[in-house]
Amino acid sequence: MAAMSKLPAGLRILVVEDEMLVLMGIQDMLDGLGCDSVSAAATNEQAITILKAQHIDAALLDLNLNGVRSYPVADLLAERGVPFAFATGYGGHGLRDVDRERPLLTKPFVCDDLEKVLTGLLAIAE
Repeated sequence: MAAMSKLPAGLRILVVEDEMLVLMGIQDMLDGLGCDSVSAAATNEQAITILKAQHIDAALLDLNLNGVRSYPVADLLAERGVPFAFATGYGGHGLRDVDRERPLLTKPFVCDDLEKVLTGLLAIAE
């Protein structure tokens, strides 16, 4: 892994991912990048509950949650101005036109890829 010091301290990241092993890997990467708070959700409903209860700085959304698209979460994040990226093993297939400009992490990805996307998202938020 590369030196990981680019992300500011205190970040609150929401990860919406339905595969437990993938989620654990992403959480490990985010911990290594210095994220203080990682909230995880496996469904749209869980993610929306978290978003209503917590301030989130950025989010990473699996596009396909056990056969259900994560669009309701994407819409709420966009409405609130929270930067987010999609993570998917399917490339850009399934993205709505409104989401085509969003950053996309193609699974499997490595920590450097995640760091670049988060750094870009945080720059958007500034």
